[in-house]
Amino acid sequence: MSFLIIILAYVLCHGLTAQVVTPIQSLFLPEVTVFASLVYLPHGVRVLATWAYGWKAVPALVVGVAISAWLFSPPEDLNFLEPALIEGIIVGSASAFVAFEITRFAGFNFYFGGSRKLHWKGLLAVGALSSVINSFGQTLVYSGLIDLEKVIGVWAIYATGDLIGLVVCMFALMFVFRWNRVFGALRR
Repeated sequence: MSFLIIILAYVLCHGLTAQVVTPIQSLFLPEVTVFASLVYLPHGVRVLATWAYGWKAVPALVVGVAISAWLFSPPEDLNFLEPALIEGIIVGSASAFVAFEITRFAGFNFYFGGSRKLHWKGLLAVGALSSVINSFGQTLVYSGLIDLEKVIGVWAIYATGDLIGLVVCMFALMFVFRWNRVFGALRR
């Protein structure tokens, strides 16, 4: 069931990004919009799914990314990115897991259940590290497609969009938990 929830959450967030954020962003930054979004909600799904399920989230994320690319990417973008699309999907899907493992290896276990208390700052730090890993990995994957003069701008948009997307998803999850607590108490 969690596999399906991760896929659906990813597709929903990618759809919101593709249908709302991307059209607005392409008016102002058309040359980087095909590579990065200023509000990338799926990054929040990547980080939160990996936080909750660890490595088990990665296959669901791969499926979610593939379905999202098929549903929401214009054919010309898919054709433009096609040679490196599979590698880009794998890098993006695994970036949060790699970030969680790096922090765990450094002595900070921010996975769900890794400590008695939830560390939101740690989760944001892992999200930031995941964004850096993803940005670097995507730049390597799409190195033949991204103009080297624009790589710093693309990285900045990746980092900004990923972190904003994570914060939005964290707030949404917080409201879902709160709503569940309030309505659960009312039902009793």
